[in-house]
Amino acid sequence: MTLPPNFGRAYDLSGLGKPPVDTSAPMPGLEINAANLTGEFLPMSAQKPVVVLCWSARSAESVEMLQALGRLALADQGAWVLARVNIDEQPQVAQALQTRTIPYGLVFIAEQPIPFVEQALSETQLREVINKILTLAAQQGIGEAPVEQAEPEEDEAIAAIDRGDFAAAEKAYKDLLARKPNDTYGKVGLAQVQLLIRTDGADAAKVMQEAIEQPDDVQIQMRCADIEIMQGDLEQGFKRLLRLISVLSGSALQISKSFLAETVVESSPPIGVFTESEICISKSVAVNTILSFLASKRRLERIGKV
Repeated sequence: MTLPPNFGRAYDLSGLGKPPVDTSAPMPGLEINAANLTGEFLPMSAQKPVVVLCWSARSAESVEMLQALGRLALADQGAWVLARVNIDEQPQVAQALQTRTIPYGLVFIAEQPIPFVEQALSETQLREVINKILTLAAQQGIGEAPVEQAEPEEDEAIAAIDRGDFAAAEKAYKDLLARKPNDTYGKVGLAQVQLLIRTDGADAAKVMQEAIEQPDDVQIQMRCADIEIMQGDLEQGFKRLLRLISVLSGSALQISKSFLAETVVESSPPIGVFTESEICISKSVAVNTILSFLASKRRLERIGKV
């Protein structure tokens, strides 16, 4: 048995370079090495999902995530397998798994790898991701999907959307996030309903024509990107938003770059287990935030306020 063909690319992880944290206590999960990856863990993934976290003692965040995953695995009583790769002891395995950064997580379902995280997540966020993984596996005939309890605000938001009251749905999602600021589904739901609000009643053909005629008008381009995302052209909508960053450069360019890097990462749901639409909508919200910030800053620069 061999690894999937997209494996095997090496990544430079030398940037970790931090003093190691105390890992004297046994770490949760089964240890993956070059000998057992293809012979044991890939076949195991045909019976239940195998969640793999690449970690290092030089990364406190990865140690904390591994410990949190261990608690979740115990709580789920064998519904999935937790495995770990110490990148310092198993660099070849880390390279084979295309480990870009630490922490880095992927799941094997039916021997197929699906990345799900390239950043530190809280235990609450990890619970949401694991539930999504179990649901995805169940759709492929592996294991059973968890019975998820919807938050009351989420039920309220969905009911409001069904009756066309997008403002009430927005309020419900905001109430949910006020109570649970890190709720991934709340963030995605709020992004989606705000997209509905912005595009409600819009003349798509007119907006797109205006975007062609005025390629550097920020507001028009943002409206056009919203239309494209609503119509399912997710990649084009997101590319349109990113292009505007270069239009609003000048003295705000460096600020925009760092703000883009931080905001997109913080606003985007974990990769792999969320749909392309959910991820793109969250990213578009992040970029729209950046564009609004830069547009305001440019107006202030013009009148000499900054």
